Amino acid sequence: MNEKTGAAMREYELEVLEQYHIEVKGTRKIRGAFFIDTNEGTMLLKETDLSDRRAPLLYFILTHLETEGYTYIDTPIFTTDKKLICTSKEGKRYLLKKWYSGRECDVRREGDVLEAVQNLAHLHLKLYWQPMCSVEEGKEIKPSAGRHLQEEFLCHNRELKKIRCYVRKRSSKDAFDYMFLAHFERMLSVAENVTDRLKNSGYEKLYQNSIAQNRLIHGDYNYHNVLMLPAAEVATTNFEHFRLDIQVQDLCYFLRKVLEKHRWNEELGDSMLETYNKIRPLTPEELEYMALKLAYPEKFWKTMNSYYHSNKVWIPEKNVEKLMLAVTQTDEKIRFLEKIFSFHL
Repeated sequence: MNEKTGAAMREYELEVLEQYHIEVKGTRKIRGAFFIDTNEGTMLLKETDLSDRRAPLLYFILTHLETEGYTYIDTPIFTTDKKLICTSKEGKRYLLKKWYSGRECDVRREGDVLEAVQNLAHLHLKLYWQPMCSVEEGKEIKPSAGRHLQEEFLCHNRELKKIRCYVRKRSSKDAFDYMFLAHFERMLSVAENVTDRLKNSGYEKLYQNSIAQNRLIHGDYNYHNVLMLPAAEVATTNFEHFRLDIQVQDLCYFLRKVLEKHRWNEELGDSMLETYNKIRPLTPEELEYMALKLAYPEKFWKTMNSYYHSNKVWIPEKNVEKLMLAVTQTDEKIRFLEKIFSFHL
């Protein structure tokens, strides 16, 4: 290890790198990880909570994508002992994987956003599970399926009602409590309306078909995990949340993360959908699913759920602003869905 490397990393992290068959030329610390310059190119070392069961599945999925020509992904690297998860003497678990020199997708640039959408459509065409058997047991193994959306919405609805009871019983209410109660009935009405419509939609068949066809999703496709590389290439990273599910859930998530920063701009949203559709055509059932998924007031539920479990007596002004933003964005989102999806509550 050279002087540059030693200065950047702690002793137990250097010990981790010694378990790989690579020549380390230098390291650079970033938040929660290290860039590793090696004789085989740039790599990333980071702590991981990936289980020993999921790690081989992740490797299998990413190497399959590589054979399909989808090369710019962060495939894990094996240790000299043929392990994917490396454990330090302190018990910390690490994953070393390929990395690329580029910049994060900039949501302020429409070109970046549409390139990321194109990339996702191409990824979905190749992202599926190939049945395989466990070497030890000889049994077929496969990734787990995502949570059923009907169950998720019903659970959120129950939690919202529980929080309402809690807030009502508070003897000393603050601005946050009063704001929640002022908007609760309307937000719950939206939530229950969407839940009822989901039950009577084509969701169940779409979900079951996606599982039966072994369709995989990235699970965390946001602009932090999309790198814009030189020569107009795009790299996709951090597949650790992969699962069997409806693939346009990735598109739904990316659409929401981008459009929240653009006040649910209809023109940009329409361009994103059209860009994806040209590569991987969207079915009526998928569009219906996306509209229902987006219509649910998830940020309102998330803000209140976080508050309920925080056990804080005093609510900072920032949280009041966060709750107001959740309400505002729900209204903006509903207007967007009416215009782009012809979806009316």
